[in-house]
Amino acid sequence: MNPYLQYMYSYPHKTAYRSLSGVFLKDYAERLAGGGHTIYFHIPFCQSKCGYCNLFSVTGQTSEAMERYLDGMERQMRQYQSILVPYQTRFSDLVIGGGTPLIMSETLLDRMFAMAAKYGFLGEQERIIETAPNQTTWEKLRLLQDAKVTRISIGVQSFSDQELTVLGRRHSAKKAREALGLLKTFDFSCLNMDLIYGIPGQGIPSLLASLKEALTFFPDEIFLYPLYVKHGVKMEQDLKKGMVLNPDLAFSQYQEASAFLRASGFRQDSMRRFVRQISGDPKSIGRQFNDCGFGTSLSIGCGGRSYLGNLHFCTPYAITQERCRRQIQEYEETKDDTEIKHGIFLTPEEIKRRYIIRHLLILPGLPIEQYKKKFQTQAIEDFPLLARWTQEGLLDYHQENGETFLALTEEGMGLSDYLGPQLISEEVRRKMEEWDAFYGS
Repeated sequence: MNPYLQYMYSYPHKTAYRSLSGVFLKDYAERLAGGGHTIYFHIPFCQSKCGYCNLFSVTGQTSEAMERYLDGMERQMRQYQSILVPYQTRFSDLVIGGGTPLIMSETLLDRMFAMAAKYGFLGEQERIIETAPNQTTWEKLRLLQDAKVTRISIGVQSFSDQELTVLGRRHSAKKAREALGLLKTFDFSCLNMDLIYGIPGQGIPSLLASLKEALTFFPDEIFLYPLYVKHGVKMEQDLKKGMVLNPDLAFSQYQEASAFLRASGFRQDSMRRFVRQISGDPKSIGRQFNDCGFGTSLSIGCGGRSYLGNLHFCTPYAITQERCRRQIQEYEETKDDTEIKHGIFLTPEEIKRRYIIRHLLILPGLPIEQYKKKFQTQAIEDFPLLARWTQEGLLDYHQENGETFLALTEEGMGLSDYLGPQLISEEVRRKMEEWDAFYGS
């Protein structure tokens, strides 16, 4: 059994989206009334494309090209603001991802935050941004501090130069150490570090060595990702030339690494997420329940995804440089950003599946009574798989803060990428396979 089938970070996947017509933001803007929403800025620029990366990003862009893209973002912000003002929309989270947002100059970064403030997308909120070692400079970190960024996530992936070369990363282990040293001179409330396991040539001792070095920088969170090599990425050619992925070894690496982090004072909230627990701080021991699946999120830029209840939308999914560049050009030439041309309307059944997936794969788990209250049915009856997984010891019931949850056991958590895909509906799976057949040929 291969435990690594698919990372279910959201549902449905963008490959299940299709063309839409006659759909406009103004008709759904009421769902963004008041506060509690997320705003996402997608910055699709990178120094180079990592060997495993299937995210929407392009390389080799000039400052002028990035300026044109920000022109498009400003146009979109202006058009969205005109619709949202009557609803007094407030965003509790600002997330800036990519790509590598910090590849932009200080001037462009400053413009991005200034636009967000001008068009009403800033407020009292969490402000989160991604970076990479080569783009982490003192000047840019100072700008982020002045912009009240609260959480920074840095993609280190490994402290082994050999493993970084296999992954196609452009930074060195030395550069990662320098970037982390810089980050620790600032007072961001949360520092997250991404690391990868399952890299060809990487053994358990090497992975543990990277984790031990990571802990010397006192990250608040660590995300530990298994290596996936999907169609259209650079490493796909390495597989064709004889490079081998070893899922059994990767699973052993996961088991050793997760045990090490738990023993080092980290709470494991999902297969990937580990949160540092601070002795004597009761806030770091408890786990705050977040009711997922119905949240509203609006994306600015090309490649990001928006969620407005049962309406999910984004620009068409793309991986290759050619298709991503084409999408960006079309975005920059767009006249009406309020017309929603590509997405999906979730049926009541798909909304249930999304709710199950969004809760089951991260602790504290699926809230049994809240599920019944929302859907007027029992989760275990709607999804018989849950009963079977419970009998197999992959799920278990527990109480937390007076609520009953059905959650992954330690064994089940390690199999998240095997269990999650089994919850995909036949209709969504068919659409995903159609996309793969068309673009994978």
